[in-house]
Amino acid sequence: MDALHDPQIRVMALHALEYCERLFYLEEVEEIRLADADVFAGRSLHLDLALENALEKSEVDLSCETLGLVGRADIIKKSNGEWIPFEHKKGASRAVDNAHHAWPPDSLQVVAYAMLLETKFGLPVSEGRIRYHRDNVTVRVAVDFDARQRVLSAAARARLLRSSPNRPPVADNDRLCLHCSLSPVCLPEEDRIARNKNWSPIRLFPPDREGRAIHVTSHSAVIRRSNDQLTIQVKDADDLHFSSNEIDSLILHGYPQITTQALHHCAYNGIPVHWISAGGRYVAGLLAGAGSVQRRLRQFKALSSPALCIDLSRRTARAKAESQLRYMLRATAPHQDRPRPCVLAANSIRACVKDMSNAASLDEIRGCEGAAARAYFDIFPELIKNRAPAEMLPDGRTRRPPQDRFNALLSFGYSLLYQSTLTAIVAVGLDPAVGYFHTPRSSAYPLVMDLMDLFRVALWDIPLLGSVNRLQWDPAADFNVTNAKVWLSASGRKKAIALYESRLEEKWKHPILDYSLSYYRTIELEVRLLEKEWAGEPGLFARGRLR
Repeated sequence: MDALHDPQIRVMALHALEYCERLFYLEEVEEIRLADADVFAGRSLHLDLALENALEKSEVDLSCETLGLVGRADIIKKSNGEWIPFEHKKGASRAVDNAHHAWPPDSLQVVAYAMLLETKFGLPVSEGRIRYHRDNVTVRVAVDFDARQRVLSAAARARLLRSSPNRPPVADNDRLCLHCSLSPVCLPEEDRIARNKNWSPIRLFPPDREGRAIHVTSHSAVIRRSNDQLTIQVKDADDLHFSSNEIDSLILHGYPQITTQALHHCAYNGIPVHWISAGGRYVAGLLAGAGSVQRRLRQFKALSSPALCIDLSRRTARAKAESQLRYMLRATAPHQDRPRPCVLAANSIRACVKDMSNAASLDEIRGCEGAAARAYFDIFPELIKNRAPAEMLPDGRTRRPPQDRFNALLSFGYSLLYQSTLTAIVAVGLDPAVGYFHTPRSSAYPLVMDLMDLFRVALWDIPLLGSVNRLQWDPAADFNVTNAKVWLSASGRKKAIALYESRLEEKWKHPILDYSLSYYRTIELEVRLLEKEWAGEPGLFARGRLR
């Protein structure tokens, strides 16, 4: 067997395969492994076992080129001259007719270890044992002909799946998904509702972010590594300490310094680092992990199809324009008091949405999307209350550089949204440089620009206009103004960051999936739904709308 081109199969992978072929594929082919509370509990159990069984052989490494298997048995013991592999499970055994039995994935696993033990010591192994700690029982598993054939068949199936570019379908038994650590990646319930509109999904996708974004705005700040923490040092201020597991991402504004050791620490722990200029322009990002080769190959192949790109672009542009329209109508209700410019803009956006449905090329869709955006931005002054300072009123949409305070805020917020979207795309394992709608003509990643359009209104336009109407901005203190451009001051950046991060934490109810989640998680969910469009499970991408 060529170990380079056909590496040995982990015995734990056979356990995953017996449980769910899709789980095996995600872990072994796409190399996606997430640890949830159950996984950490299992690790803790095995650590305790290693300490308790110091006089026995624990965590024994086993491999066999002939079988093509490799693994690490929990414990092996010798009884009456015969080696016996022991596996320990924190859960309960399978109860059948008031008797205790091993679960099929567990029995397959312990038999595989028994076969490896035979090749290691050259002695027959007739049984394996599994200790289920929840009900405190030990189940004996016979290593007979049928059991050995199960292992060999599973190994053959594993090799076949490993050579396939396509994910297996979700499991028919939906109960398997309830306790699977990869449900947030697999999205089995979302797949079921796409195939069956009457399906009542259970939300397995996590609703909240697990960490928090750390924004460093002081130009004199230095970020260092201190053991398993990041330490932020600012002159004449107390040091700030953050453990790795509480950091979702690190965003540096302007010119803070970060040591090489801190960068290594972020890369190792999967903490994205983003740089945003003092003027609010996204500069660069460090995102660990290149993503699965198979996932990117599927992406490249799919997005080389003009028909798919047109379809995705049409859906994205419609979602953006319809969200703009719904927000504008909601902000200018009731209908009889709606200013005439808003009525005209609404009619213009409706016409653009209708034209998008019939557009036959990307250029036509871009033209409709651009016309809808112009109509939307032109009525922004109508959405700002009269009590707001005149300096906060926008004069159309200007960028690179912004020419007024409102546009400076708009561009800064979009830079924050850019880094959030980029982080989600890389976390999912897609290539941000390969998109379907935006033309790759600048340093901005096309796929990030594509997906940002789904969130501009909800994540920044709405909270920004609300903050202006609440008079949260000081036209003098929060902005730096010159004849050439306008950008945010230090106080303005802090206010904008707080506003954006607060919006990310807010929850909304997805109109199609019918469950609530934070806007932060919504970005990742939409990226995963996009990937499903070319993974054989289409139908749910870009269907979220403002109510």
